[in-house]
Amino acid sequence: MSNTNQLTGKVAFVQGGSRGIGAAIVKRLARDGAAVAFTYVSSADKAKAVAQEIEAVGGRALAIHADSSDAGAVQQAIQAAAKAFGRIDILVNNAGVLALAPVEDFKLEDFERTVAVNVRSVFVATQEAARHMGDGGRIITIGSTNADRMPFAGGAVYAMSKAAIVGLTKGLARDLGPRGITVNNVQPGPVDTDMNPANSDFADTLKGLMAVGRYGKDEEIASFVAYLAGPEAGYITGASLTIDGGFGA
Repeated sequence: MSNTNQLTGKVAFVQGGSRGIGAAIVKRLARDGAAVAFTYVSSADKAKAVAQEIEAVGGRALAIHADSSDAGAVQQAIQAAAKAFGRIDILVNNAGVLALAPVEDFKLEDFERTVAVNVRSVFVATQEAARHMGDGGRIITIGSTNADRMPFAGGAVYAMSKAAIVGLTKGLARDLGPRGITVNNVQPGPVDTDMNPANSDFADTLKGLMAVGRYGKDEEIASFVAYLAGPEAGYITGASLTIDGGFGA
């Protein structure tokens, strides 16, 4: 794992970093030189493996158990990371849940958990991280291209939660802009993860909607996040940036 030095001396906090896109982001930020704290809920072994992989090549990583549906747990995790590493320079809100069902059957508890994780935790983490962040920080949320296009039934609540991030990103960018802190929303299309594998009947349907005809790779999303976290992206803020293989084209 070579160090590109772009983020040397920086401290990053990633909500939901034990697997999939989150783990790829954690590893990429560490490769670029940042010390990285990240949360996990149920994948303790995977979280430990991610941290050990980073530490094995001289990086610094801290895995923290915290459920993003619990506002207090999110706040405490960020406080623990700031105490361990001194501050927070980069926040990546990656934690997310997906519940699909026809509107007639959608459970209210699934609605509430979707909002708690996909929307409320983004605000809570941003609010807390901003208290530990100096001027010029970076805040990046992993949204979804489904904020703009929901091509199948059953995804109304998920789409709503990701559309909410678009507005929240714009408002937070205004609030934090005077401090030189950028706030952006990365909107992936279908990405090959254990939650949405590329080798399924559902995936075959989605591939037909994409210009490049394939699922994305978690490393491709991580590289985009790393750019936004880096020194060259200081003039990008309040933006929702799509990386979806032409899903919305």
